[in-house]
Amino acid sequence: MLNYKQLYYFWNVVKSGGVIRASERLNITPQTISHQVGELEKSLDTHLFRRVGKRLELTQAGEVVLSRADDIFQIGNEIELLVRDGAVSEGFFFRVGVVDTVPKSMAYQLLSAAVNLSEPIRLICHNDKPDRLFGELAIHHLDLVIADQTLPRELGVKAYNHELGQSGVSFCASPSLYKALKENFPQSLQNAPFLMPSEGTSLRAVVNQWLSKNQLRPKIVAEFEDTSLLKAFGHSGLGVFPVPSVIAEEVVRQYGVMVIGSSKVETIKFFAVSHERRLKHPAVLAVRNLARTNLFQE
Repeated sequence: MLNYKQLYYFWNVVKSGGVIRASERLNITPQTISHQVGELEKSLDTHLFRRVGKRLELTQAGEVVLSRADDIFQIGNEIELLVRDGAVSEGFFFRVGVVDTVPKSMAYQLLSAAVNLSEPIRLICHNDKPDRLFGELAIHHLDLVIADQTLPRELGVKAYNHELGQSGVSFCASPSLYKALKENFPQSLQNAPFLMPSEGTSLRAVVNQWLSKNQLRPKIVAEFEDTSLLKAFGHSGLGVFPVPSVIAEEVVRQYGVMVIGSSKVETIKFFAVSHERRLKHPAVLAVRNLARTNLFQE
């Protein structure tokens, strides 16, 4: 049977960056930790580390053991929180990843459906790049990923894409630019100052397709990975900027800009990526139902 104390020492060596740091973290001698990790390797009949110069690197077997150890100790932490905070009687954990290109206001609206369930939950929300979040979903650190792209097949993650809805694109600008560009839209965008989301994002792909179809070449002043920063620069009058139409009204209110025009032909799709082929998780169902009956109703 696996010795979980030895596994815990191994896990701490990896997370701390070496035996010495793990010994300082756990207040245990380095010799004890090294011996226990060695015993774990004996019981598994494989090497978990290889020495490269003065550093220890994980072997392939070590990588596999680490991924499972992450699961085990993550669950252990949750059990501790549940018991310590009395959360057993207060509801359950709902762990969600939100891809960083999904508008925050949209994510808030979707997740509010889960928070407002009759059975209380504790929402744990992460915002990151899609590949990292899909990786966390693969090892069951997340229950759901809200994304503006489907789960890539090449990742080999056993999960399913559930479409929440799709949105056209609206083009916004400060009042001063609006006056000059509203007439004769979309041709007015030719050579107009333009703010772009960064390459590789769904919004950028849709905007590029729309500009190409309309044979438009605006003057790209700046590109932004952070869409909030893009909107802030748009508010300052630096250029026209695109947003999903589903949040256009909120962007207008929040940033004091105006919608020059929009496209309903090229759309951005949003997905709930879950382990379940047929959704049963009450919080995930609440997110999907709100999306379909309210947020993307039009």
